[in-house]
Amino acid sequence: MEIVEYLQYGFIQRALLCGSFIALLCSTLGVLLVLRRFSLLGDGLAHVTFGSVALGLALRVYPLYVSLPVVMLSSVGILRLAQKARLYGDAAIGIVSSFGIAAGVILASAAGGFNVDLFSYLFGNILAIGAEEVTLSVILSLVVLVTVVLFFQEIFSVTFDEEFARASGIATERLNVILVLLTAVTVVLTMNVVGILLVTALLILPAVTALQLARGFKSAILLSAAVSLTAVIGGIVVSLLLNLPTGAVIVMTNFALFLVAFGVRACRRRGRN
Repeated sequence: MEIVEYLQYGFIQRALLCGSFIALLCSTLGVLLVLRRFSLLGDGLAHVTFGSVALGLALRVYPLYVSLPVVMLSSVGILRLAQKARLYGDAAIGIVSSFGIAAGVILASAAGGFNVDLFSYLFGNILAIGAEEVTLSVILSLVVLVTVVLFFQEIFSVTFDEEFARASGIATERLNVILVLLTAVTVVLTMNVVGILLVTALLILPAVTALQLARGFKSAILLSAAVSLTAVIGGIVVSLLLNLPTGAVIVMTNFALFLVAFGVRACRRRGRN
């Protein structure tokens, strides 16, 4: 079947629409997380998402409605734990993420073991999302992207020099809370695209790919967005043509683009020498 024929189907259209918005979301936040050295935050919150999904399935509640508040509270908890307990960021992430994964395993076991629903959230299935999920993902993606635009200058300052930003009167504490909350929302939305186990890849790979070639902050965000959109749309198309798992193909496409960018940067360095 030709790819044009696939585009006539509603589930393909929903996948492309939802995937495109989440790609923009992940690419934007990914640059901020990488530059702030918060790369592991997405991975830690993905573990918490596993626990929240198991909780939702155990309570027979749509997991997305349970995951959003739980993961958002956990993201703030990580931030507070790092500040109040005087822990390094990665240690606080490790504590909360290990609790989340352990809670998920216990809940899944108590509910009768790992079932098909839980595995679908672990590995994702963007081709199976419904209209309600698409609407929610688009709305939340727009809210997050608008928030980043509104606070762009403050975020830029805090990203590169938090101490100077604080001395300049910028509410760095509030911005840190906003960043972790936006990351929490992004992680929950992304689990429908690539699954809980691959969330970190969609957050980080486009960002590190862009940073190989970008010459400034804005150009890094724009290039990251282009890479992420290419990977998501290309991954969906390739997975349909080759009958492969969509989430995994999206991640592998991201990785291939990273290798290309890394090779281009290496060639530039050799040319200068």
